[in-house]
Amino acid sequence: MAKADEILVVTTNDVPGYEVVEVYGEVFGLIVRSRNIFSNMGASLRSLVGGESGGLTKLLVDSRNHAMERMRQEAADKGANAILMMRFDTGDIYNIMNEVAAYGTAVRIEKKK
Repeated sequence: MAKADEILVVTTNDVPGYEVVEVYGEVFGLIVRSRNIFSNMGASLRSLVGGESGGLTKLLVDSRNHAMERMRQEAADKGANAILMMRFDTGDIYNIMNEVAAYGTAVRIEKKK
């Protein structure tokens, strides 16, 4: 059984040179984080003068990474060694929280003979 950090994740429908030998179904990882007051204030000020909001960028990157980790773990728990067609979905909750979902199809792949 593959460990979570060994799960191959691709956004494509297949992996060249490999065949899907088992489909385990949809897997996802979800995280909801609240923004801190300083990130919100910094983002508001940034919107006035332009440029990147470092605090919110870091929040989103960290959230995506955690969502991916959770999705990989769910796939590993099902016995998969790969996730096909991975996608992200994001949203805001009450303008104070950020939700990130990573999802895809958990499969077992083997090298073609």
